[in-house]
Amino acid sequence: MNSENFRLSEKLVSASYVRQGLDARRGHEQLIRRLLDQGKCPEEGWSESTIELFLNELAVMDSNNFLGNCGVGEREGRVASSLVARRHYRLIHGIGRSGDIAAVQPKAAGSSLLNKITNSVVLDVLKFTGVRSVSSCFVVPMATGMSLTLCFLTLRHRRPKARYILWPRIDQKSCFKSMVTAGFEPVVIENVLEGDELRTNLEEVERKIEEFGAENILCVHSTTSCFAPRVPDRLEELSVLCAKHDIPHIVNNAYGVQSSKCMHLIQQGARVGRIDAFVQSLDKNFMVPVGGAIIAGFDENFIQEISKIYPGRASASPSLDVLITLLTLGANGYKKLLADRKELYGHLAQELSALAARHGERLLKTPHNPISLAMSLNHLEAHSSSAVTQLGSMLFTRQVSGARVVPLGVQQTVSGHTFSGFMSHSEAYPCPYLNAASAIGITREDVTVCMKRLEKCLKILRKEKSDPAELEAEDGELEESPQRATELHM
Repeated sequence: MNSENFRLSEKLVSASYVRQGLDARRGHEQLIRRLLDQGKCPEEGWSESTIELFLNELAVMDSNNFLGNCGVGEREGRVASSLVARRHYRLIHGIGRSGDIAAVQPKAAGSSLLNKITNSVVLDVLKFTGVRSVSSCFVVPMATGMSLTLCFLTLRHRRPKARYILWPRIDQKSCFKSMVTAGFEPVVIENVLEGDELRTNLEEVERKIEEFGAENILCVHSTTSCFAPRVPDRLEELSVLCAKHDIPHIVNNAYGVQSSKCMHLIQQGARVGRIDAFVQSLDKNFMVPVGGAIIAGFDENFIQEISKIYPGRASASPSLDVLITLLTLGANGYKKLLADRKELYGHLAQELSALAARHGERLLKTPHNPISLAMSLNHLEAHSSSAVTQLGSMLFTRQVSGARVVPLGVQQTVSGHTFSGFMSHSEAYPCPYLNAASAIGITREDVTVCMKRLEKCLKILRKEKSDPAELEAEDGELEESPQRATELHM
């Protein structure tokens, strides 16, 4: 209610009580006013009532919620289900216009404001997590792969003769398909083995630039966050190479926002060389449903160019989800999640290392990877040729999600290109291994339960039981109920 309505309320309820309500309302409004004024993630999280008040006030600014609105067009924000309308807080029009995803909609001032404030808050988060000099970003309602494709399609207009993308190999299908879908030819740069780590082959990147010619190369497509034993690319050196040869540089920072090391690499790369855009997932970094990403960069004009190439309007759901989440957590809440994740990375490494030693294996030394870990499975493979793949299946059926078993010698064809040693980021990695990651939202209980179940699976496999019924009889590791086990991984 506005001040006039509060004044009228004093005719019905004691004035002192109404003034208390008005003061409470002003408390909510002060938080909203500060958000609109500063455009930054609030230090402390908001209550649900403040968030809902804010969203409801945005919604009444959209034409589909106007009292007496008469719509005679083809897109009037009509929704058949009231459940769907409530799910979206009656913000139905989406974001952007047909020619620009960042443009303001005349019919939807509230949704447009939602879009602008979300991009501003997300930019603030990218800055305080380590990329201090980032100048612009926008939330796009596509996951990381398609968002990378949008970046490549934008570069096509700047480099019409370019045909190739130089890509230090990472065995993740969407990364590869993002380049093929955009109509370019990926040039796969095999990684080099340094100790246990797979690192960027800078000499090969430079050779390929000389071989194809800089004008025929659309960009270098590098990666930060990845599965061990691959580690983040040498972004500083790649950025210097790109600046030297005037080649654009697009970084896949899929789940790197949660890592201060990954964000530092992007900041340093932009400082010493060239990074045109970096792309990160919403679900992996902010614990929201899959379906959104952030495209960010250091040249505001180029980021605007990417937003303008997006055809048509877009769903507001990813923007709504990440804004609600960041307002709920506040900057301090999000920073605490990042600190907890980092602490649990050390705990997971200790637990996995100890477990590996008990089974004649070892934790691979990958100090440059700040999120993912890998444990060798040499003895398990020697014990039984099928045991490595069977371990992955056993963990999955025992409700251990996210653990990734990588056997030797797997071949996989992706969009016409055959990868040898697929999933290991290398044609011939020395050993099979198991991955585990300390990602945002992980708990100490997750680590404890995972180690317990992994150990029992390894014990079962080492006994060479082949009868499924016999295996199940040996396996008494699910002391928790299935319902409880599921709750641990939600």
